[in-house]
Amino acid sequence: MTIAPRIWQAVPCDESRSEVVARELNVSPIIARLLCARGLGDLDDARRFLAPALTDLHDPFRLKDMAPAVDRILAAIARRERIAVHGDYDVDGVTSTVILRRALELLGADVIHFIPERMRDGYGLQIPALDRLRADGVTLVISVDCGIRADAAARHASSIGLDLIITDHHEPDESLPSAFAVINPKRHDCVYPDKNLAGVGVALKLVHALCLKSGRESWLPGFVKVAAIGTLADVVPLVGENRVIAKLGLGMLSAGPHKVGLRALLEVCGLTGKEVDGYHIGFVIGPRVNAAGRMSTPDIAARLLLASDESMADEARELAQQLDLENVRRQKEEAAIVAEAKRVVETDLEVGSRTVIVVAGDGWHRGVIGIVASKLVDAFHRPAIVLSKDGDIAHGSCRSIPSFNMLGALESCGEVMMAFGGHKQAAGVTMESARIRELRARVNEYADGCMQPDDLRPRLWIDGALPFGAITERVASELSVLAPFGAGNPRPVFRAEGVEVVDGPRVLKDRHLKMAFRQQGKVMRGIAWRAADRETFVSTHRAALDVAFSLEQDVWNGERYLQLNVADFRASDV
Repeated sequence: MTIAPRIWQAVPCDESRSEVVARELNVSPIIARLLCARGLGDLDDARRFLAPALTDLHDPFRLKDMAPAVDRILAAIARRERIAVHGDYDVDGVTSTVILRRALELLGADVIHFIPERMRDGYGLQIPALDRLRADGVTLVISVDCGIRADAAARHASSIGLDLIITDHHEPDESLPSAFAVINPKRHDCVYPDKNLAGVGVALKLVHALCLKSGRESWLPGFVKVAAIGTLADVVPLVGENRVIAKLGLGMLSAGPHKVGLRALLEVCGLTGKEVDGYHIGFVIGPRVNAAGRMSTPDIAARLLLASDESMADEARELAQQLDLENVRRQKEEAAIVAEAKRVVETDLEVGSRTVIVVAGDGWHRGVIGIVASKLVDAFHRPAIVLSKDGDIAHGSCRSIPSFNMLGALESCGEVMMAFGGHKQAAGVTMESARIRELRARVNEYADGCMQPDDLRPRLWIDGALPFGAITERVASELSVLAPFGAGNPRPVFRAEGVEVVDGPRVLKDRHLKMAFRQQGKVMRGIAWRAADRETFVSTHRAALDVAFSLEQDVWNGERYLQLNVADFRASDV
């Protein structure tokens, strides 16, 4: 399978509006253009984006069912009922569990938590887990980051005397589960203005509402920094309330102080005393928290983040080290399965020639197949479904590309699977192993009916020209204000044309290219990650290249300097 060269596509922008934004907000034309291109041409919207505050968060009681849910929870606390927070095993679910349990404890609740183990309990709300919680004296269960499609479990909860409050952010079915309350901004009858919250964002709204109702609004900032970890790790659009949570939370994570558990986690990640950014959450902290649920039990991560008493310092360090070791084990499992999955895609025509990659293996570790699916999407720019076969049953993780609705594809052939759910871009399935070929045929029939050839060509969105002469410390500083970057707020990518390579390219660690560029007399250093296979192309066209790049600051020998993070090259026409 070969991938066509990326299409360089300009991000559209209202240039006249960007001039107004630059003038009124006193920002550079580059920053003004970026704001307008991201739909922030309104001056108030732009101001809030540049300087988000907790006051920008919406009233949590605008969420459907929030008021009865809060009343039921406060009544349970007053009556000393036992409450259980039922979470999920990824970073979003773990952080959701942690902030809601901590809030309930501070309010005086008799509260426990339960997070399913992937291999033993399966995903989401399940009847056996509800039975165990009821036997433990629980009368109120609050789900976080799960439950929106768990109608059978909700009806069972009612039958055994459990009140169930569901908080979730996944896509609902046409009908909602029969629960006491269902809090999800995506439910069709909910008019809440922000539909993009992560699971931990919805949990934070419940915490916010509880704080407001109990006169404890000053507690809210303490929950935001943990919510930022789940929000950034769940790759939700970093706009609106998600930006408020992520931006302010990162600032708090960087500034401290922290409870002993979070402190131990930052220490094992090598981030003590450092400025924590979105990259650290996505590639350093998040994978360690996730590793618990992927490789053993998510309770390791939950117990660590819940540790608050200084007497628990030794235990916290041990838990953090355990997360670190589980992450190493996860990396090894992942690398082996990625290599095998790529081999199948590249050698099996039935798999590799189709629009949607559907690949399966016996005994593939279910804890890492979601990452493997993401790696296949990155490698082949096709939607991917990766299934682990365990005898007659297969469990799968699905990841997609922007132009393809994975959840819609699964819904088109729902009878092929035993269970499925998720988002347009990510989903999970459980099915009979014998029907994998049928699933492959059906999802590809759906894909071939709605996708065009260009949909499978990766696109590189270019925010505009940025000649080397216009790269200044002010521009770099203003760009950093737009962070954190991610879905919905991508790191800006610029182009420079007619650039000469004056040093290199040199291959680093057999994977990357390092070089120096010159344009109109100004030299900039740059690095192209995972681009070693393009060394010959760069050398051949070194006299005149068009370069697509992001601007970033690096530190070497104590000195800070600007360099180019090169996204792509193409031969220049000049």
